[in-house]
Amino acid sequence: MNRRDFLQWTALGTAQAMAGGRVLAGSPRPASPAPAPFRIGPFEWEESTLADLQGAIATGRHTAVSLTQAYVRRIGDLDQRGPALRSVLEVNPDALAIARDLDRQRKAKGPCGPLHGIPVLIKDNIGTHDRMTTTAGSLALAGSIPPQDSFVAQRLREAGAVILGKTNLSEWANFRAQRSSSGWSARGGQTNNPYALDRNPSGSSSGSAVAVAASLCPVAVGTETDGSIISPASLCGIVGIKPTVGLVSRAGIVPIAHTQDTAGPMARTVRDAALLLGAMTGVDPRDPTTESSRDKAHGDYTVFLDPSGLRGARIGVARGFFHSDSPGSKLLEEAIEAMKRLGATLVDPADDPRLGRFDDAEMTVLLYEFKADLNAYLASLGPGAPVHSL
Repeated sequence: MNRRDFLQWTALGTAQAMAGGRVLAGSPRPASPAPAPFRIGPFEWEESTLADLQGAIATGRHTAVSLTQAYVRRIGDLDQRGPALRSVLEVNPDALAIARDLDRQRKAKGPCGPLHGIPVLIKDNIGTHDRMTTTAGSLALAGSIPPQDSFVAQRLREAGAVILGKTNLSEWANFRAQRSSSGWSARGGQTNNPYALDRNPSGSSSGSAVAVAASLCPVAVGTETDGSIISPASLCGIVGIKPTVGLVSRAGIVPIAHTQDTAGPMARTVRDAALLLGAMTGVDPRDPTTESSRDKAHGDYTVFLDPSGLRGARIGVARGFFHSDSPGSKLLEEAIEAMKRLGATLVDPADDPRLGRFDDAEMTVLLYEFKADLNAYLASLGPGAPVHSL
């Protein structure tokens, strides 16, 4: 079943549950009729890759403007109406103007890279100096516009991307309470899992993952301290990469902890994730940690996509996380067999008895770094910022 069918059935099931709850065999009709099922119209770019989109522009079938218009309509149909995924906090009011400029540049000079004219959504803790705000989902930062672009936003613009809007997230990247809901922010409400609308999509890069899964954009940018890209990517069926800290600058991103924070790509295919990663790397004086990536980072990570890459690899199987009665366990067993067929050596089991030993120590580090790093970020916003300290 494809994502369109998933979205239609989950939207219908949720609507029926809200209207009348369960209807048992032989029971009288519900007091109120169930609403008509929501129908998602055909979308030309569902499941499309960056190569598909670039090919459509290169042949003249589409332009950056027409692609941007299509994705804006898609956000309206699925995110703001219909199943109301709530993955996008705001659409860039200048997106079409940016797309028009990029179409003119392409006509005059040709494409500047694989992201030229491509709409990209970014998480709402990644700063942009434009008419959008950067709030980490918090009402405390409502109206906050940083004095300059984050390095990630700057690199995306240089690569020719159309920054389409800001995605919802777990407020403050989920570093605000012990029992907070993944994907919820005061500014955007609860982001819904596109495959099961009554479940959260995990976090904290919830909106970025959902937007990619529901084809609200071809690729998106998330951030991770400890699982915030990988976990929502897993629960939404997409590809997420947490780069090594220092490969991508954190300058201009609302922080948690400088020893673990990084931005990273989220996409439907490994190739697209690799393309987006290459556009984000670079040494940045505002983030001294990026100096460690000098002469090591690459602008194109697709050159490392090797169909035989698993041959000779040693992969551990942490059996302690498997649950025999879980449908997911069957998929994991199939994946293990597939990796064996492709030449990997599986170390099974490979459970680490020290797992969890450093959780308390990690939390201590996070708390101290959060206080220092967030205060430094808030101070950088200037005198017009809504708040200036933690």
